[in-house]
Amino acid sequence: MIDFESKVISREVSQLLWEMEKTVGTAESCTGGRIAEALISIPGASKYFKGGIVCYVDEIKERLLNVDAQVLEEQTAVCEEVARQLVKGACHTLNTDYAIAATGFAGPTGGTPYKPVGTVWIAWATPWGTEAKRFAFGVAREREQITQRAVTAAIVELIKSLNSSGSAAFTKH
Repeated sequence: MIDFESKVISREVSQLLWEMEKTVGTAESCTGGRIAEALISIPGASKYFKGGIVCYVDEIKERLLNVDAQVLEEQTAVCEEVARQLVKGACHTLNTDYAIAATGFAGPTGGTPYKPVGTVWIAWATPWGTEAKRFAFGVAREREQITQRAVTAAIVELIKSLNSSGSAAFTKH
């Protein structure tokens, strides 16, 4: 279930995408479809939301989103490169203008000393390129809180990218 904050910011995404006549999709691992859930919570979402892929296991990341198996093996699924490949794969597979991807350790297990529970990489793609950012949501170490914080952060980053115009901060995809 999405929280009030996510619903409020989802409304802003809805308005921006509706006005721009652009589309969005998601590729989600640790958030398990909750970013998509937040985006479709607004009536009329079918005008801009094309779909989402929940890719909890590496096999799906590779097969559906073209994530490089060697990167997964060498760096694990919780890294910047995988987040970037997920979001690029989502744009390609879903044929969208924008996309959001999330990969991380929601807990309570799965983390390492270098990548503790609560480590989440969020990536977003725009017509100008892709960007990724590492978040550390593990202070409370509660799975539900980590997931909800990741959803909120992902949607906030999408809003920022929708509000910018061809920013040089993006790397071309």
